[in-house]
Amino acid sequence: MRIDCISIFPQIIADALAHSIPGRAQAGEQLSLHHHDLRAFTTDKHQKVDDIPYGGGVGMVFKPEPATAAIRAVKAMSATENRLVIHPSPAAPPLTQKAVNALAQYDQLIFIASRYEGLDQRVIDQHVDREYSIGDFVISGGELACAVMIDAVSRQIPGVVAKKESVEQDSYYDGLLDYPHYTRPAVFEEQAIPDELRSGHHEQIRIWRKKQALQRTLDLRPDLLETAALDKEAVKLLRSMGYRAKERS
Repeated sequence: MRIDCISIFPQIIADALAHSIPGRAQAGEQLSLHHHDLRAFTTDKHQKVDDIPYGGGVGMVFKPEPATAAIRAVKAMSATENRLVIHPSPAAPPLTQKAVNALAQYDQLIFIASRYEGLDQRVIDQHVDREYSIGDFVISGGELACAVMIDAVSRQIPGVVAKKESVEQDSYYDGLLDYPHYTRPAVFEEQAIPDELRSGHHEQIRIWRKKQALQRTLDLRPDLLETAALDKEAVKLLRSMGYRAKERS
């Protein structure tokens, strides 16, 4: 997969993705990551990328000319048509695991990171395919949001994560939160791990993990249960917890 990042601070994204799984994906050539300085697409001697907003108000808005030129230039660097242009925005819906899985199916993703009051709406209307947020809060710029989204997508690229099960058992992968995890020692500060995990009984462990994932989702993110894929076993377990669930594949 090829991912291009357009930003006035490309090093922020590059540094954030140089390590761990995204770093290994680049080293293994499953992920080809390219960084582009938005200022390189300006035409004035001051390399101005922003201007005051029409209608007044505080802050600055990213100008349409350099942003449009950058997107067009980056598109020309790849022959594929199987791509999306993405603009992180706190005003957009949050990125979900379902959306991440879909993004991983594209050959090329182009991220454009804005700052201040954001990107001129005409660029969004004409050249941006998707907008996502990373939560209901505001950070200093879109660079870190880009890095978070790219990290999530990189995990879904085949061969990047050595064990496929590690990805499939992540929180949100099947619409539920993950179950609790424990490691040695079995007893720490008088707290013992659950008996089921020490039983060696694989079916008992599987049921415990499923029940814990359902209980954690019910306690912390009950909204996820409205769309999660629930089999007969999950419905039965949820009903034992007092939740009126319906089977949903």
